[in-house]
Amino acid sequence: MVELAEVTRKSRAWACYDCGKCTATCPIARVGGSYSPRRHILSSNTGDPREVLELETLFACLSCSLCEQRCPAQVIYTDIVLAHREIAHDEGIEPDCPHGGTLQSIMRLMATGGMEQNRMEWLDKGVQTEPEKGEIFYWTGCAVYYDALFPDYGARPIEGVKAAVNIFNKLDVTPVVSPLERCCGHDLLWNGDVGNFEKLARHNVKLVEESGAEMLVTSCAECLHIWKKEYQRFFAGQPPEILHISEYLVERMPDLELKDNGGLKVTYQDPCRLGRHLEIYDPPREVVTAVPGVELVEMQHTKASSACCAGGTWSNCDIFAKKIQVDRLREARATGAEIMVTACPKCQIHFSCAMKDPNLKEEIEIEMRDVAELVADAIA
Repeated sequence: MVELAEVTRKSRAWACYDCGKCTATCPIARVGGSYSPRRHILSSNTGDPREVLELETLFACLSCSLCEQRCPAQVIYTDIVLAHREIAHDEGIEPDCPHGGTLQSIMRLMATGGMEQNRMEWLDKGVQTEPEKGEIFYWTGCAVYYDALFPDYGARPIEGVKAAVNIFNKLDVTPVVSPLERCCGHDLLWNGDVGNFEKLARHNVKLVEESGAEMLVTSCAECLHIWKKEYQRFFAGQPPEILHISEYLVERMPDLELKDNGGLKVTYQDPCRLGRHLEIYDPPREVVTAVPGVELVEMQHTKASSACCAGGTWSNCDIFAKKIQVDRLREARATGAEIMVTACPKCQIHFSCAMKDPNLKEEIEIEMRDVAELVADAIA
């Protein structure tokens, strides 16, 4: 059971000035929602779990961490969110999940085990991978499931995964791509289901340990966050080096023979988990600008001030999320860029969903590609 007194101490909730800067900063509040991080902090400070459970906006937070960036008291608000949701889950309270709760059900099925997955059909013929052992483990995440669940959105997150594997091969690397990989559990953890998250963590860590990999690379910002921040305690020994695909590529771009893209103008979307949560801002930009003929034009809000895709943990699909997405897409279009590059499959899915609005389509539509796709498309 979560002890609110301990949460208050570790998160610095006790230091809250009650200044309201977090609420003024919150993307939800800024588009007309009633969400107030300060209200949640005050409820935590009482030490009474009943006050937490009575909060109507318990699952509304996007966990984008923008409020943490601007909090003068340095309150770690995302730790409070995690604790509150764990309390709620223990009491049988869960968010209303979009898409019929399909994604949560798949995650819990994977946590339970005893299921056979067909994770490998996406691999193109001729691509070289290892199923079990190797020096580099490429973590695909749930992109294979997203690709099957959201075909109507026009988002193809699996293309970024394919691009990454093709790039490894061009660099004479045969990565481990395991048919036994399961969801990292990110969304279960952020919705309070710690028990099933830990089952997934133990399975996945054992899989990577047994592979003998010295490095794990992933294209998903959320998977990266879980591996770097949450999985470390599950390793029996020294964890492998854990990198986002953009971090891996930065040092290897000179080894790729790339053709000139002929004046392609792109803008870049900072995923919250990669940016504010892990402070990885420059590697994706360095990779993009290393592609010949590509010009990077920044949006109005970038890096630590970047706007969230409002996807959260598959629990924030509402009118306010839509407004946040539309505003961000307008920013992207205002740059004059032809493509919005991102480094997380969920960004692609949520923005693609917003672009389906027939009343706004012409105003906000923009092509999206994963950062690895941009590189793979330029390989001569």
